[in-house]
Formats: sequence, C-alpha cells, structure tokens
Amino acid sequence: MYDVIIIGSGPAGLSAAVYAKRAGLNLLVLEKSPMSGGQILNTYEVDNYLGLPGINGFDMGMKFREHADKLEVPFKEAEVLEIKDEGNKKIVRTAKEELETKSVILATGAHHALLGVPGEEELSGMGVSYCATCDGAFFRKKIVAVVGGGDVALEDAIYLARTSAKVYLIHRRDELRGAKVLQEELLSKENVEVLYSHVVKEIVGEDVVEKLILEDVKTGEKKEVPVNGVFIAVGIHPDSELVAGLADRDVAGYVLADETCVSSCPGIFVAGDVRKKPIRQVVTAVSDGANAATSAGAYVARI
Repeated sequence: MYDVIIIGSGPAGLSAAVYAKRAGLNLLVLEKSPMSGGQILNTYEVDNYLGLPGINGFDMGMKFREHADKLEVPFKEAEVLEIKDEGNKKIVRTAKEELETKSVILATGAHHALLGVPGEEELSGMGVSYCATCDGAFFRKKIVAVVGGGDVALEDAIYLARTSAKVYLIHRRDELRGAKVLQEELLSKENVEVLYSHVVKEIVGEDVVEKLILEDVKTGEKKEVPVNGVFIAVGIHPDSELVAGLADRDVAGYVLADETCVSSCPGIFVAGDVRKKPIRQVVTAVSDGANAATSAGAYVARI
C-alpha cells in the first residue's frame, strides 16, 4: 500500500515527487512516456523560469528528473487505465497490474489542439508555439501570427502586439468569437491585422518558421504571409479522463481545485495544467506539485 501514487512526471509531477519524498511518504511515480518532463521537452527555450533564463526545455526537464532521482524517487513506466475510489484506499490500474494507494496526485497535464497542417510538427519550438506568454519575448520587433478567434487567441494577439512589430490574427470565420471588450482592445492596436475567413494550409520554413500559406475559405484563393512565428490558439484539452465521475470538472474538463490542489474526491489531488487555473506555466505547475504533495501528506496522516 503506497501513501501516494503520482500519475505523470512533468514539472508538476516531479515537484510533487520531490516534496512527497522529502516528507517521508511511501510513493510511486507512474509515467506513460519513456522520458519525464512533459510538454517542456518540446520547448526550444524557456526564458521565464526564475534563476534559469534561456534554458533549453529538454535540459530543464532533465534537471527536474535528476533532482527526483537524486532523492531516489521510484518511477515506473506505465499508462494508467483507471482509478477506482474505495474510500480510504484507491486502486490504480495499469495494463499489467493493480496498485493500492491511500492517495493519488493527478499530474497528467493537458495537450494543445493542433491545426494538423504540414510544417506544424516539424517546426514546433522553432517558431511554432502554443503559448504566447511563454515564447512571445523571443519575437520582439518581429512579425508573428496568431491562429484562432476565441478569448485565448485575442489575449495572445493583444499580448504580442505590445512587443512585436506586426501581428496577424487568422480566423476561419468572418467574425471573432472572443469577448467584445477583447475585440475592441485588439482592433485598437495599429500593428494588428485581422485576416477573417482564412485558414492556415501550411507552415513553411527550413529550420525556423518563414511564412504561412493561407486559404480564403470563401473564395479558395491562397496567399503567402511572411512571419517569424505563429502562435496556435485553437483550444487546449486537459488530460483528466481518469477522474471523470470521481472529481468535479468544469465544462472544458479541467479538474476543479483551489491552490491546495484538493479535488472534490477525498484522497485525489490535482496538479499542473490539468487543474482549472488562470495561468499554466512551468512555475505554476511546480507550485501545484508542492501544494498537492503537502495536501496529500496531510490527508494520509489523518486517515
């Protein structure tokens, strides 16, 4: 019987593992991928994590894992298929076994909706980004595009307009879907151009993004738009299916929990991008991990 099983070993899961281990909890980290680190492994550079400016995302992930390894945190590569709630005991089922634990920390993260166009995967981290607040500083005084028409896309475009020379907002419909106040602010920016009724057909570049191939959905006409970077904001999906029916989630699937990371299901805690919160960054994921492990430790001591 484990005190806590941590599912996922991105920044949130690894932070939770370090705090749980230091608290003397009997723990296990389950990770379905061959390598820890989560989404940051695919990030070319992280420039906003305190004390580590400009660190490569892969190197950051490795440093986080090394910290956990130094403390002899036990890891197992396995995909979790189900979590069963049996009161003071949880059953975590993988393809090969069922594990018993007093508590679970869900740190499974989220994944960005993709455009699914040529060049997107190849140039990810090399001008293709899914986080304006993470990567916007790299495009100061450069030309960028934002794809999407909802609140996140509008917020990203407004954010980028503060420092970028030019921002294109590309939306497939003939009107934006975001809040009116955001639309008004966006359209007041002189360096923002909205390309309505357009979709991205291809992202082009050798080693970095150089241009976009766009198509007018009404006429079928194609055109090239030179850009240095493209920020894709067409949705994000939390990987929270394991607690569906166990813990409360919002309509988008994010698990509801405050800064203590305590979910509505006793003994299940949530950390990182899978939790409903306003900012999803490495620093907030690490903070969640610390809070979740602390809350889990207090729970285990009570039962």
